[in-house]
Amino acid sequence: MELRAYLILAAIVFCIGLFGVITRRNTIGILLGIELMLNAVNINLVAFSHFNASPTGMIFTLFTICITVSEAAIGLALVILLFRVRRTVMADHLDLLKG
Repeated sequence: MELRAYLILAAIVFCIGLFGVITRRNTIGILLGIELMLNAVNINLVAFSHFNASPTGMIFTLFTICITVSEAAIGLALVILLFRVRRTVMADHLDLLKG
């Protein structure tokens, strides 16, 4: 496969994630969209690393995966906390910081 195929795949995955972030009202759906967007970035890093014959992109991808996992854990913990306080996970109903 050539580089263009990987870039097209990453663009499609990123667009699906962006569509999910923009259109979802559920906070868990928004988190899943963000995860898809980060995975598209990982696809790009690995593709460029493979075609440039350099391990740098794969090392960055490992760090990105670690950060993504911690971000997902913290995000889900916040969603659980918001559900316990507000009894909803809909993003439109969360006005916790409004004065």
